[in-house]
Amino acid sequence: ESNQPGLKPGDIVYGLLGWQDYVLVDKRSPVMKVERRPGVPLTAQLGLTGFIGITAYVGVIDILKPKPGETMVVTTAAGAVGSIAAQIGKIMGCRVVGVTGSDAKCRWLLDELQLDAAINYKTENVEAALRRHCPKGIDTVFENVGGAQLDASLALVNHFARIAVCGLISTYNTEAAVPGPSRFTQVLMHRLLIKGFIGGDHPERFAEAQDALAKWHQEGRMAYRVHIEDGFEAIPHAVNLLFTGQHDGKLIVRLAPEP
Repeated sequence: ESNQPGLKPGDIVYGLLGWQDYVLVDKRSPVMKVERRPGVPLTAQLGLTGFIGITAYVGVIDILKPKPGETMVVTTAAGAVGSIAAQIGKIMGCRVVGVTGSDAKCRWLLDELQLDAAINYKTENVEAALRRHCPKGIDTVFENVGGAQLDASLALVNHFARIAVCGLISTYNTEAAVPGPSRFTQVLMHRLLIKGFIGGDHPERFAEAQDALAKWHQEGRMAYRVHIEDGFEAIPHAVNLLFTGQHDGKLIVRLAPEP
């Protein structure tokens, strides 16, 4: 039951809750109703039309503000957020180059997501590959990795390029001090805009983002993947997959069948 307006028993809700059977929430940690859409499964609420998709939408539409014909680079382009961001870039008319960590993921980016180029950072020199695939330079970067991959993009940015910093996963487990980008002078020389952001900070954009993402999916213009691990006991293994990269798309632990 709920005293929150708009909710009734039987509704499916989501929020920042714990791994538990029951939870008591209040206005400091509210839940939101899941709006079921035809042809969009419930798992999409944790990916395409949830915080993941909203984050990609806000980063691309509101921060990068892509223009047709521009070149966009997306790191972890086969991941949950990156794959949606890359497809939004294509819908906006950009040339999109994705960076990922395996040949199989590169094939998915090229064959299904229809990106213009894909780079396997584990087997290729990222900067050299970017020079080859971005002959007109880089106008926007959707950054999920940081470190050497961000430096590689900074080498090729055009004047007034925009960089949306969504994640810095290459530095999360580093114990030593993380050095700053070695090409930081590019920020001044090319008058760059670099903005860090969290999708959840923009609740006023949720409805528009969800409607647009669902519409693109229903039109066959937006693909997404989920990687499901079953059972509560799978949680430690699932968390580790975030750092090994041995998963495709949004990582989900499923505790019960979809109602």
